[in-house]
This record gives sequence, structure tokens and C-alpha cells, in this order.
Amino acid sequence: MLKFLIVVLLLAVMVSLFSGLFFLIRDGGKTYRVVNSLALRVALSVLLLALVLISLWTGDLTLNPTP
Repeated sequence: MLKFLIVVLLLAVMVSLFSGLFFLIRDGGKTYRVVNSLALRVALSVLLLALVLISLWTGDLTLNPTP
């Protein structure tokens, strides 16, 4: 379940990134849709980072000990 949530958040970050690019090209930077899209992307990235750090701290997610 945790890995599924991480993948969903990564996909949401990518969708937000490409929607910002689309709005930048289409609107030419004249509206706030680009800013809103990028703000959403930053918020999702912070949420993703917090989720990974908390799951590492609680032991639900483990690092690979061998490279």
C-alpha cells in the first residue's frame, strides 16, 4: 500500500509538471495557472518527501543495504 501511494504521488507530481508546461505554452505566462500548477507540484513533492522520511523512520520502508 505504501509503495502504491509513493507511485501515485510521483505520477501526480509529473502530471502537475506537464500541466504547468502546457499552461505556460498556451497562456504565454499571462495567467496564474502556471503558478498554481507549480505550487501544487511543490506541495506534492514536500508531501512525498515527508511520506518517505516518515516511513523510513517507522521502519515501514527499508533501504537496500547492498548497492
